Parts: sequence; C-alpha cells; structure tokens
Amino acid sequence: MKRFFIIGLGNFGSTIAEALHAEGHDVVAVDTKEDVVERIAPRVTRAAVADGQSLPTLERLGAREAAAAVVSTGDDITASILSTLVLRDLGVQEVYVKVVSPEHARVMEKLGATETIFPERDSAMRLATRISSTAILNYVRLGPDFSIQEMAVPRAWIGKNLRQLRLPHRYRVSVVAVHDVLTDRIVPAPSPDTPLKDSDTLLLAGDDEDLARAAKQE
Repeated sequence: MKRFFIIGLGNFGSTIAEALHAEGHDVVAVDTKEDVVERIAPRVTRAAVADGQSLPTLERLGAREAAAAVVSTGDDITASILSTLVLRDLGVQEVYVKVVSPEHARVMEKLGATETIFPERDSAMRLATRISSTAILNYVRLGPDFSIQEMAVPRAWIGKNLRQLRLPHRYRVSVVAVHDVLTDRIVPAPSPDTPLKDSDTLLLAGDDEDLARAAKQE
C-alpha cells in the first residue's frame, strides 16, 4: 500500500483519489472547500479542509511519507505552482500536475513536475485518433510522437503470423501483445509463429505516423 496526496478535489482530482483508494492505497485528499471534502471523505483514507500551499499543513497531514502527489487546482495556476514547490520541499519524489494550458505546462515542467496532465486535450487527441480509423480501438500517448494503440487485425492479416507480416520492418512498429477479445486473454510478447485470428486485436507501439500507416491496412 502506498500513500498518495491529492490536492484539489474537482472532477479530475476526486476521480483519481477515489480510484487510488479503491485499489487499496492510503489516500489523503485536500481541498479548501468544505462541501467537496465532506463529499469525498467516505471514499478516501483521510479528507481535510486545508491549504494545499502550506508546508506545515501538508507536513502535519503526512505528506513526507507520500509516494506521489497529484495537484489539481483547476484554473488557479498560482496555487498549483505553490503546492508543487511545497511538495518538492517535503521530499515528495513524484508530483503530477493537472494543467490548463501549454504555458501552464511549461512552467510546471520547469519547476520539476514529474508529469503534466491536460485532460481535455489528451481526451480529445485520443478520441480524434480513434474515430479517424475504424481499426483503432484504444490509443495511449506515451510521449511526443510515440504511442501505443490497440487495433483490430486487418482482414488481410488474418491467418498469417507475425513472422510473415514483418511489422517492424514494414511499418516500424512493435507488437506489445495480442488480445483475444472472445476469451479476453492477453498474450504479451506473443509467439511470432502463431496465426492471427479475426477475434484478435494487436497492441502496437511506435511513432504516431508509423502507427497511422499500420492502422490504414483495414
């Protein structure tokens, strides 16, 4: 069990807090609004009406023992900056910050945030990628121009194996796993000699442009 600190309990922060607690972790949720704290209190380890920018307050709540923290203070960029600095001063190694603009993201990255999250933009990009091709079922962006996508096996590939398809050579993508959707069985590092079935999907990793080329083989 790890301890996580969530500062800011809007939709994003509350959802993360509840999900981490549901997985059995020690979650401390902090916000300045009493009503949102009362609402989430039954679904986290500890909920506090407190100033997430105050070092003594976060130290009293146990932030020094936190494995990671999420800062989700909405449009209040100053609050996210100060909360991140305090968490760093308290020795929290991983600080994830929800940002509202590219400029906000750049500031937080300069301050040493582990990762900046732009939920609206990231969700829009995933949706755009999925709906642009009927073959793509899921899409996760891992970094600039690099992603993992799950795609249905194109009709022309059914019955062939990965050795025959030579996907790293033809498209410069790697097969991370094969997912049989009928049995819900996922095979990581699949055998290159097993024929693909029409019930299979492929989890592919690679450059976005290369993944897009592979997805066009519908």
